[in-house]
Amino acid sequence: MPQEPAPLTRHLRIRRERGHTVLELRGEIDIAAAVQIVPYLDRVTARPGARVVIDLSGVEFFDCSGLRLLYRARGRLLGQDGELRLVCTHPLTLRILKVTGLARLLPPQPTLDAALEQPEATSGSL
Repeated sequence: MPQEPAPLTRHLRIRRERGHTVLELRGEIDIAAAVQIVPYLDRVTARPGARVVIDLSGVEFFDCSGLRLLYRARGRLLGQDGELRLVCTHPLTLRILKVTGLARLLPPQPTLDAALEQPEATSGSL
């Protein structure tokens, strides 16, 4: 049985799954959490052609700082022929994604499996 990787911060765990780098965000994603997450996010999204999934299923609170993280990741990946997928089920977070229009650009999936099975053409490209 594979061992779960230790969290990099109390808000972030990174692992590889089916050729994708999965960033699992946890807890409250506010400005303090975002400051801790950005260096890891930037490292993962700096690679040309990177395939990334941001999993928000462990998030209890998500504000504009979290939105900035998603927009940042999307912009960096699209600029380098990468791919970004999103997992989200929390009703308030889904509402934020819809109201801001990010749900159209980065359609949230209900599970990690659903995100990993998503065709490349719908992975948030322009």
